[in-house]
Amino acid sequence: MNNATNNPAAHDFNNAQKLGVVIVGHVDHGKSTLIGRLLHDTGSFMDGKLEELKAVCERRNVPFEWSFLLDAFQAERDQAITIDTTQIWFKTSKRNCVIIDAPGHREFLKNMISGAAFADAAILVVDAKEGVREQTKRHAYLLHLLGLQQIVVTINKMDMVDYSEARFNEVAAEITGYLKGINVTPHSIIPMAARNGENIAAHAPAMPWYSGLTLLETLDVFEPIAAPVERPLRFPVQDVYRWDETRIIAGRIEAGVLRKGDALTFSPSNRQAKVVSIEKWNSATEILSAEAGESIGITLDQPIFVARGDIASHVQRAPMLASEFRANIFWLGKKPLQVGNVYKIKLATYEATVTVQAIDRVINTDDLSRTQKNSVEINEMAEVTFRSREVLALDPYQDNLKLGRIVLVENHDVVGGGIIGSDGVIDQRNVLHRHAENLYTVDHLLTAGARTVRNGHKGLVIWLTGLSGAGKSTLAMRVEHALFSKGMQTYVLDGDNVRRGLCKDLGFSPEARAENIRRVGELAALMADAGLVTITAFISPYIADRQKAREAAGENFHEIYVKADLATCEKRDPKGLYKKARSGELKEFTGVSSPYEAPLQPDLTVDTAAQGIDACVEEIVNYILAATKAASGNVVSMQSRTK
Repeated sequence: MNNATNNPAAHDFNNAQKLGVVIVGHVDHGKSTLIGRLLHDTGSFMDGKLEELKAVCERRNVPFEWSFLLDAFQAERDQAITIDTTQIWFKTSKRNCVIIDAPGHREFLKNMISGAAFADAAILVVDAKEGVREQTKRHAYLLHLLGLQQIVVTINKMDMVDYSEARFNEVAAEITGYLKGINVTPHSIIPMAARNGENIAAHAPAMPWYSGLTLLETLDVFEPIAAPVERPLRFPVQDVYRWDETRIIAGRIEAGVLRKGDALTFSPSNRQAKVVSIEKWNSATEILSAEAGESIGITLDQPIFVARGDIASHVQRAPMLASEFRANIFWLGKKPLQVGNVYKIKLATYEATVTVQAIDRVINTDDLSRTQKNSVEINEMAEVTFRSREVLALDPYQDNLKLGRIVLVENHDVVGGGIIGSDGVIDQRNVLHRHAENLYTVDHLLTAGARTVRNGHKGLVIWLTGLSGAGKSTLAMRVEHALFSKGMQTYVLDGDNVRRGLCKDLGFSPEARAENIRRVGELAALMADAGLVTITAFISPYIADRQKAREAAGENFHEIYVKADLATCEKRDPKGLYKKARSGELKEFTGVSSPYEAPLQPDLTVDTAAQGIDACVEEIVNYILAATKAASGNVVSMQSRTK
């Protein structure tokens, strides 16, 4: 990062009210020149810096440019372009300001989304001669996407159009019309000639027709975004430290107020504990409370497991828990975003893996039209539905700026970012952590060991997963018959029998399908507990849903991946479903318009494209016999030791 800053001793940056300002606009519309003049007109240069640069330009026979003040490297001066993200401090009559200068939307987005350089206000620079360009609109849309409300538009290079009021009004109308289409109202639109310093710190005699505020006066009107103390408590865990026998949970409060004695919920685990103390480095007195914007540590009254990425909140106002959400994103990746692609997301201090569930619409930033497309190309905006492999704690962006922002990462590179909307988020907190009232645990009189001895084998859940047409149901029925022939207690659960009763109330939306798999997983676990070898045959496309089934059955769960490539499955198409999906009759069909997440470490893989049905059945049966024998032997051995 490049710091073309001033003398720190000259300004008391710590006590003054700071304003973060991001400057955006089309290339060559004068952003760097504007910043250079801002520094000059506010007396913010380091002593001798201006003279040094002018001397260098004279020696090299290069015309002096104000933008050279931002160019830290010789190569940048040679190319007369800015290639590094820069933060520059300057001082107005009211406050200290920090300019977050990003040369392109990629750097701007990476800094803004990640929170590394959060801005309170924005300056959108437009060339008076060229007018509103494509990148102008992209940057304006980014400001909208990130929720910036304090925006000033500067129509620069008025000297290049002879300070024409008519041209100013024409460009002002153009940018105002675009901003209105994205529900953004600029605070003001200022005609300017940054090279000459006109209307930056003082009004320009060459533009007597403009009587509004100068740029510096406008920045003094803007206010820093206050930390949202009045919002529900959000305390993302940064790390957990051990100090002797004490565990200190450290992080920064992003919203609300935290007090000693508060009962906290840590999401997504829903573990609860009370705050015993609030810690700050070298604090001589007891701290009773802390609020948004403060970095603190806390100790708890219980040794619950807390990890980086957990979100602490008050029990009654916890964030939503969701494994599926919709986000407005800006795509930066060289490879297009497509349904089924897998990315890492960063959400506050948490990192998770998500799959693209659906591309709901792609937004043309030029005319703001919305279209249905199968991919999102570089520099495009889109509304996208993501599905996480784990449950996430999140808030819509309008409720919490920090927990509503995501960064998308692929191969350690930021490929996109955006904000989470309120639409499409299904809060699973009540489903995942519902506490039954007036229910008491009663021990079974029959033990698992007794059932194993009676049946001659232990109960298991054999979970077959794979694409439609891979052969799951065929294999399940054949395996069931083979096990039954060997005298084993066994049963198959598939879409046909569970949809007739257990899940007849469910539709086929993503949420309903997830609930269908959840119910099947719970039922299969109970059947295995009763001693049956329960075989399930469901596409169950998402790792997170299958993980819930594994958690329900515990060590009795065995995942078998019925593998077959999409072309083979589509060629088989026993029910004509692929044909309907390709024609558009079936929406969100797995493998075509909805993703399938193959098991990462299945207990067994059978490839029905490479092997015949009999060989696959034999392989599965042998696996089950070995699993039941090992489990049954352990149970009998344990029983004999207790006699």
